Amino acid sequence: MQRYFLKNQPEDKGIIRLFGDDYHHIVRVMRGTIGDQFSVVMPDGKTALCAISTISQESVEATIIALIEENRELPINVTIASGLLKGDKFDIVIQKGTELGAAAFLPFSSKRSIVKLDEKKGNKRTERWQKIAKEAAEQSERSQIPDCLHPVTFHDLLSMSSTFEKKIVAYEQLGRNNQQDAFVSMLNELNKGDSLLIVFGPEGGFSEDEIEKLEAKNFTLCGLGPRILRAETAPLYALSAISFYFELLR
Repeated sequence: MQRYFLKNQPEDKGIIRLFGDDYHHIVRVMRGTIGDQFSVVMPDGKTALCAISTISQESVEATIIALIEENRELPINVTIASGLLKGDKFDIVIQKGTELGAAAFLPFSSKRSIVKLDEKKGNKRTERWQKIAKEAAEQSERSQIPDCLHPVTFHDLLSMSSTFEKKIVAYEQLGRNNQQDAFVSMLNELNKGDSLLIVFGPEGGFSEDEIEKLEAKNFTLCGLGPRILRAETAPLYALSAISFYFELLR
């Protein structure tokens, strides 16, 4: 069933109205007609089943049939911090990472980052990334849209990390040395509702100096298995492992 997210709480009790891109999707893409049903997520997090009652030239009006009880979010609030990646690789991380339950995405520039973004390009990319996250959240029927934060510097990343309860950095050298215990140990220490920041380097990885600075900020270095993963694959591996551990294994 198609899902949409409301920016504002409905003014009329029992009635919701959709405009803009959502209207276009219902009318032009889905070819919606009177009586068709879809779900909406309110700004307060509640989800409702709705049926189309009116289609005008600019909006779709729908009646709320029932509130839906569901649990679609990871028990852990995971923020994926990734070095800026070439091409559309970060688009893929956001799309698939949203489907896998990430709460937020934080791109950053580092010493070995190939991609460099000025303020204007950063704003444009962030707007596109947020749209990708919204569409992926709708497709996967999530209850919230992840936040796609504006790209920051490595120094800013270190400063922002102090707000998280747990923080780790995926370090390929530990994988080469068959050291994977740290990731499992970290999962064992997490409790429902905890915030977790996982940092992944760009295609060229981290410099030794950056790893030292991360450790100085109390990041735990973790290997993600014996194979060396691409920069766009590693975040998805970590999210999948977290989902398995907290949603299927327990």
